[in-house]
Amino acid sequence: MAIAHCVLEIETKAAIYICNITNQLQALLSTTGIQNGQMLVFSRHTTMALTVNEDEIRLLADLETWLKRLAPPTDSYLHNDLHLREKIPPDEPKNAHAHLMAMLLSYSEVIPVMDGHLGLGTYQSVLLVELDGPRRRTVGCQIMGE
Repeated sequence: MAIAHCVLEIETKAAIYICNITNQLQALLSTTGIQNGQMLVFSRHTTMALTVNEDEIRLLADLETWLKRLAPPTDSYLHNDLHLREKIPPDEPKNAHAHLMAMLLSYSEVIPVMDGHLGLGTYQSVLLVELDGPRRRTVGCQIMGE
């Protein structure tokens, strides 16, 4: 069994930013020669999530609204009491809401690889969900198979 490791870099453009990374993942898969197996895709950040869902603009707007309703950025959070925390960098943001939003979603997805292609359904896409941007983000990939 072959195993390939890849890192995808993404520049996010807003505080909450949803980006379809399916084509980039397929391109990474194509460089490996792996035809059948699986791809593990994982966020390398605690305020960024991944999900498999439909890339439809109104649904994505609903997702943003729902996340803000569940973890409002303007609420008071203990994590944001920066003066009470130890060993934090001077540029530490008040981002408790982003951590909580990420916990509602997922940090990783496993996608089947079939005949050299991601085995996604008709309306499925792999979506990166930035929750504390804009930032430079990395997505880790481990592709296993034959």
